[in-house]
Amino acid sequence: MKLKKNLARIAPLVVAATLTATACDASGTDSTSSSNGKTVVKIALWNYKTTPEFKALIDGFEAKNPSIDVQPVDILADSYPDKITTMLAGGDTTDILTMKNVTDYSRYATRGQLLPLTDEAAKLDKASYSGLSDYDLQGKYYALPYRSDFWVLFYNKDMVGDTDLSKLTWDDYAKLAKRFTKGSGSDKVYGTYLHVWRSVVQAISSAQTGGDQLGGDYAFFKDQYEMALGLQKAKATMPFSTASSNQITYDSQLTTGKAAMVPMGSWWAAALLAEAKQGKNDIKWGMAPMPQIKNDGKTVTFGSPTAFAVNKKAKNADAAKKFVTWASGPEGAAAVAKIGVTPAYTSDKILDTFFGVEGMPNDELSRTAMQPSTVKLEMPVSDKSSDIDQILKEEHEMIMSGEKSVDAGIKEMDSRVKDEVQ
Repeated sequence: MKLKKNLARIAPLVVAATLTATACDASGTDSTSSSNGKTVVKIALWNYKTTPEFKALIDGFEAKNPSIDVQPVDILADSYPDKITTMLAGGDTTDILTMKNVTDYSRYATRGQLLPLTDEAAKLDKASYSGLSDYDLQGKYYALPYRSDFWVLFYNKDMVGDTDLSKLTWDDYAKLAKRFTKGSGSDKVYGTYLHVWRSVVQAISSAQTGGDQLGGDYAFFKDQYEMALGLQKAKATMPFSTASSNQITYDSQLTTGKAAMVPMGSWWAAALLAEAKQGKNDIKWGMAPMPQIKNDGKTVTFGSPTAFAVNKKAKNADAAKKFVTWASGPEGAAAVAKIGVTPAYTSDKILDTFFGVEGMPNDELSRTAMQPSTVKLEMPVSDKSSDIDQILKEEHEMIMSGEKSVDAGIKEMDSRVKDEVQ
């Protein structure tokens, strides 16, 4: 869904905090200074040491542009949105801002805190990008995506064997999950694992039915909930309550052989590769397209892009724009593809780079999984998104834990969204 359909309703938020206008990196370096005669460009990002894509992009750009020194402003991931909001409210001059999600982007753009990148976007081959249209704000762009994650079906090759996963419907998936389930007690192996996030049921249902998560009518969730609860009843997936109370990680279910199939975002591929390199797992895994409601030859899934924007108060706006454009283009895509991160820009060459990473499954099914027909935004953007998200999350937990029936939970979603938000 394009932002231009939703953003007109977004109201500015009041931020009651200020910062000095001088940006500092993790060591407190003044951004107004030069670096050995080079132009200094500050970039706000999160968890620099444990998020290798940032270093890959910065190193790649500096190699091509030796007169520019890109310096990270490192922020804790959990604090990132609030920190950036506060920085911008205080007139901070950090040049480049990483847009962690489209919701945050919409807030900053509609407040006039970002420089337009419409001219830069006009030069892009839009057919080669995933997620670019999500930054369309009534025909204008204020950020360009450099990565675009979407959900696929991860699976354990040894457990699945030669089973064809190429064109699964959700009915097919449920039957396979039951077939792959074995053992009991501590030896129990589930056919699949459905993580506790509401998106596992709701976002995929919305993407594949065309249902509106902001609309206040959630009947389109019903079939997907019945499938998920049916798998719990058949003991083909870990019960929601067990996974929630024990804080089970989706990674542990696949890598320890506890589940044969796990629907999850494409970002997981890079983490699995890193774990294998560190000797933490030796699983043989692959990716398949997300199962579909309709078996019409098309693959519809959901996801979310990540982008770079230029601060309206940037000290070195021209150099910042140069970085953002480079990162979103073919060279930036190649830089992140080399470490198993899904770039927003793609081509046959980029896919070859991505699948050429050591340990990355290079079979035809995995390649197909990485080329879905349509990627819908995980959650539509509006000024009501956050409140509705919370309601849907709460009711999701009640349904999946068995505290409410599917019909009762959906009815409560309908009434709460209409009464409390709309």
